[in-house]
Amino acid sequence: MTETLDIWLPDAECTALAGRALSKTLYTLPVDVYLSGELGAGKTLFTQSFAQELGVREPLSSPTYALEQRYKTSDGTHFLHLDLYRLESRQVHEILAASDDHLGIRCIEWAERIPEKERGVKPHIDLSFVEQDHGRMLHCSFHDMKLPTRAQIEQWREEVMLPEHIARHCDAVAAFAVRLGEALTQRSNPVRLLALRRAGEVHDLLRFLDFRPGSGPVDAKETSEQLRLFEDFRKRYLGLRHEPACAQFLREQGFPELSDIVAVHGLSLEATIRKTVEQKLIFYADKRVMIDKVVTLDVRFADFLTRYGSGAEAVQSNMWLEEAKGVEKELFPEGVPF
Repeated sequence: MTETLDIWLPDAECTALAGRALSKTLYTLPVDVYLSGELGAGKTLFTQSFAQELGVREPLSSPTYALEQRYKTSDGTHFLHLDLYRLESRQVHEILAASDDHLGIRCIEWAERIPEKERGVKPHIDLSFVEQDHGRMLHCSFHDMKLPTRAQIEQWREEVMLPEHIARHCDAVAAFAVRLGEALTQRSNPVRLLALRRAGEVHDLLRFLDFRPGSGPVDAKETSEQLRLFEDFRKRYLGLRHEPACAQFLREQGFPELSDIVAVHGLSLEATIRKTVEQKLIFYADKRVMIDKVVTLDVRFADFLTRYGSGAEAVQSNMWLEEAKGVEKELFPEGVPF
């Protein structure tokens, strides 16, 4: 399923910001990043900022004359920068074929010169810079992540007999996460809004694995059939809490990138494990939604203490609250705008 997104870039600063932000929404390697647009549209500035945020130490110069530049990111990933501006069709084919077996990130400027039949074979991201008024519009098209449909998610919910209040929570988290993501896109930050929505809708799909007596709403009574099914899933994902179990379930269904977003939304994990913007948004949105109502972090954690009010959870709750506030400050340093 293709996800598309339009981002307004009024100036060079926003173009650079968008490039840096794209580095925070990568899930697949190898991946090609196609950049299209007229001369002076901001393609090279965007790529420079993208590479720098990934930890490329060398200054990223325009490859217009060198045709191809090779670098490494801070984690050792190969980063290729190609420019097709001066090439004829035969030469385009040759230079792409020469690096087609790359295992990292390949950024290709003037990608509109690539014949249609040679595009889109591998996971890729299309970026088109279009001059408009006193700035430019960046059209993003992501072809590197498979996502389930809402119908598939509804089917999964039926198969696991997901309690109604958990389903409402998932939908509320999804909606709130998308609102947060939209606020970031308005600040020139690419965020995969559809992936965000789907992650929210499934993040607690196996929440019942962690059920404790009295921790749910007073009117949430499981049937004997549900309890038997829940026990079957506990055996299937023996020893796993709901976050890693749900992540494994999604991988089994063929959605590894969505699995990566969902896997790290729990409180028991270190903050450094959440590297992408979608991972951070799902983590934060989940901590702001109590059942299906958006509340403050303080209210949410007060409820947490009421329901789990003793033992290790209570001791760790302040640390978890500070972690959630830290994510809020990182994503919205001036405060959440609603």
